[in-house]
Order: sequence, then C-alpha cells, then structure tokens
Amino acid sequence: MQNGRTDTVNWNGSSYRTLLTTEETNGAMSIVDSTTPAGEGPPRHVHANEDEVFIVLTGEIEVWIEGETRRLGPSQSGFIPRGKEHTYRVCSDTPSRHLVILTPGGFEGFFYEAADGALRIPEDMPAIMEAAARHHLTFTGPPLGAEG
Repeated sequence: MQNGRTDTVNWNGSSYRTLLTTEETNGAMSIVDSTTPAGEGPPRHVHANEDEVFIVLTGEIEVWIEGETRRLGPSQSGFIPRGKEHTYRVCSDTPSRHLVILTPGGFEGFFYEAADGALRIPEDMPAIMEAAARHHLTFTGPPLGAEG
C-alpha cells in the first residue's frame, strides 16, 4: 500500500503529489496535485469505489464521461461519479495542472505503485492491470485521440 506518501512521482508523463492523504482524513478523501503534458491523458477507465473531482489550475482539459465531452479551463471543475467510464486529455498547448479530489481516498496509491514499478503503457499493461485491480480501477479503452 502506497498511502500516506506525499512525495512527487512521475508516471506515464504526468506528475503526482498527494496534498491530503487518506490517513489524514480517516479514509474520507485524498487530494492529489497533478500536472499532465499537452496532448496527454490516461486510457479510459472506471473507478469502482471513488468519486473524482477535477479542479483545473492551469491549461485546459477535455473530460470524457461515457461518451459526453466537456472542456474545463482554469478555475473550472468537473465531477466524475464512481462507476462511470471516463478519461481526460490536455487540449491546451501547455501542460495542465489540476487538483484531483478522490472520495473516499485510497486510489492515489495507484500512481505511486505504477511510478515505483516504472510501468509503461502499453508495454507493461499486464502489470498495470494488476496494480489497477488492487486499487479498484479497471482500464476500458484507449486515451482520447487514440481510438483510430
């Protein structure tokens, strides 16, 4: 388990630093400060246990939730309910820095586990899927823009 960590890690082109740990909130939530490069974003996925809120600080992101897309810029936020297939992609020419609020907390451990293992997409997908399963995450499809 990677919870309780607050160091910055880099994984899959993005940086992650936990600002508020699951332990500090008795499991209620966690807050992660993340920066994603222009044009990048994770594969489509589903969180089984966590609701997710994005608060964009810099740049712009396109959030995709079960076929619906919404663009978010600085000072805007978006809510992703648990169990909904989703992803995002930075659609600005500059990186996006955003806060990710997870309720309940705990999923942030996936970022640390993937970074510590130097796991790469797509080369290490079996190991990534195993780590994801430990954090109640299922990958369901490609990143935005990689469908065809």
